[in-house]
Amino acid sequence: MARHSFIQMSKLPNVKGRISYITSHARQENLYATYRTADNEFWSNLARESQQECKRSGAEGKCIEARELIIALPEVYTRYEPQQVLEDFTEEFRRRYGVECVSALHHNKRKTNYHIHLIFSERKLLPEPDIKIATRSVFYDETGKRVRTKKEITGEDGQIQKGCTVIKKGEIYESHLFTVKDDKFKSEPFLREVKEIYTDLINRHISDPEQQLKVFDKNSVYLPTKKIGKNNPKAAEIAADNTARQEWNRTADMALLSGISEAKILEVKQTEIYEKANQSIKSKGWLPNLFRGIVAKAKDFLQNLIREKDMPPKPTLDIDMAEFRHMRNLMIKVQDKARKIKNLQDKVLPQLKQQLADTKGLFKGKERKALEVKIKETEAEIADRLDKIPDTLKEDGYPDVQVFMRTFREMESVVEQCNRDLAAWERQVKEKQKPTQREQTKSPERESVLKRLRQLQAEGKQKHQPKQKKKSFDRDSR
Repeated sequence: MARHSFIQMSKLPNVKGRISYITSHARQENLYATYRTADNEFWSNLARESQQECKRSGAEGKCIEARELIIALPEVYTRYEPQQVLEDFTEEFRRRYGVECVSALHHNKRKTNYHIHLIFSERKLLPEPDIKIATRSVFYDETGKRVRTKKEITGEDGQIQKGCTVIKKGEIYESHLFTVKDDKFKSEPFLREVKEIYTDLINRHISDPEQQLKVFDKNSVYLPTKKIGKNNPKAAEIAADNTARQEWNRTADMALLSGISEAKILEVKQTEIYEKANQSIKSKGWLPNLFRGIVAKAKDFLQNLIREKDMPPKPTLDIDMAEFRHMRNLMIKVQDKARKIKNLQDKVLPQLKQQLADTKGLFKGKERKALEVKIKETEAEIADRLDKIPDTLKEDGYPDVQVFMRTFREMESVVEQCNRDLAAWERQVKEKQKPTQREQTKSPERESVLKRLRQLQAEGKQKHQPKQKKKSFDRDSR
């Protein structure tokens, strides 16, 4: 499986406090750089106006003053100059969205998670303050909500009730330094776009294909795994959940290589995991153990489909096309690996488990122990072999098995059609032309076929390959 980027967004009800926390050397053990596009006055004014707007609107819950992105960086980034990395990532956001930012570059305490905190405003500063002057007296109740008449905030004693406000005619009753919040910042499309932007930016400065990242595709055959943060009380639960998801992902790879269609795997994922998980949540609430059980049953369901499916024959090619021949050889290579795994899954492992079941008796403890060890070793070998299949494809530029298989099937379709066209052309030439004329006639549309094959290869690899660098970081160590 390809490594996925980790980019998370959160709401900030106390932006000044959060800025102080992420930029403080006293509070951060491994703080390498900080960067601001606006001063403290901007953030103080932003916080105050956000709170005023929230109070006026009567909205329930905490007031959101700003938002924060956490962007995990591969450890190779520790070789780059921290300040330049931070400024590059921050200015990329400011350039695209035109809002002010504060950022910091950290390691966690164990130095296992190199990451950027990027706080951004959802509002822009107005060119001139928008000041509203009362043309008549304006009244606000104790919650800050505007009311129509003075009577609504007057007590039985004729006095203005505590906490209520009266703005007299000619006085300023409302002022704005900022625009209203831009709703796009709380949308799913925005977060998806940000993930694409920063994953691409991270990959521009990584030359090693093994270190390059990709954005997880929710519509793929795979299940996403979760990141385990420091001191997370649910770390063991998340780790167990990730193990179940990884088992499904490995099984999905085997299904693809066994000739099961992508559409069928997606159908199993939808019906056996998502739909059953939704039913479970509605009836019993979120139960992690139950979800893992659902994933395990879906994996078993998919494995049964694999067992019923014979491995597809090795692909052949009637005409000499280097573009497809290379893909065919790569396909044969991973299919051979898949056949060995299938043998371990369908023959070796069941035989060992049957031997263990048959080994009974008081004096067979040593034999049972040896078989249990052998079973665990075989299961570990299967998992290791499955993990290495995507690595083989990644070396050739394909991010995962799903993308490779999709590209291969499309190219295979083009070649098969070309073979059919070529056979029809040869029959036509043989019937209508003399031998000397046939020798001078070239195969029709060959160049267009080659062009299409090259195009499909490029499209398959494009999702995983970084764009050309626009500028380079200083690669000297800190």
